[in-house]
Amino acid sequence: MAKKAKQNVDKIVKKVNKEFEKTSSQIEGLVNDALKQFDSLQNQVQEPVRKLLKEIDELRDREMKRFHEEFERRLEEFHELQSSILERLGVASKEAGEEVKKLTDEVSKEASTAAKKSAPKKTAKTASKAKGATSKPAAKKPSAKKAPTAKAAKPVDKSDLTLVKGIGPATAKKMKDAGITSIDQIANPSAEDQEKLKAFSNVKGYSQFSAEAKKIG
Repeated sequence: MAKKAKQNVDKIVKKVNKEFEKTSSQIEGLVNDALKQFDSLQNQVQEPVRKLLKEIDELRDREMKRFHEEFERRLEEFHELQSSILERLGVASKEAGEEVKKLTDEVSKEASTAAKKSAPKKTAKTASKAKGATSKPAAKKPSAKKAPTAKAAKPVDKSDLTLVKGIGPATAKKMKDAGITSIDQIANPSAEDQEKLKAFSNVKGYSQFSAEAKKIG
């Protein structure tokens, strides 16, 4: 009885081991199938991702190339504009130089003609002095003539406010409308004139009006 029982147990153990091995092989097969499917799925996912990354790299290269070409074109246009501006400035400076040269030439011509005109007068005076002592009164006459001409140049139209540096025609008109009709009112303003002048405090050079007017007076 004990032997039969032992044999039956051995059979059951063998049968269980056999079934276990069979189940283990099935599980191993299922795991292998799952791994194969996972590898296949991974390849299916990686391939589009690789393709997308490749397209992104190509797009980036194209855009960078286009950006560099556009930048070079803009830079070339800027250099052309800069050179044209410099050329125009060069032409303008040449024209200004020519104008200055013309003015200096005219001034030098006027100075030379004035010197020529004054030279004969001096020779005439020396000739008259050489004739005798009786010509001395004639020498005094030019000095007498100079005094009136100097006096004639002194009178100033003090109603012309534009003589004050910084006051233009428009400002002068507004000042006259406000009651400032004389340069003296600007040079030595009364309290009332000061109030009137305050209305022009925003005019450029206002702080120097009084000093400039005193120079004229």
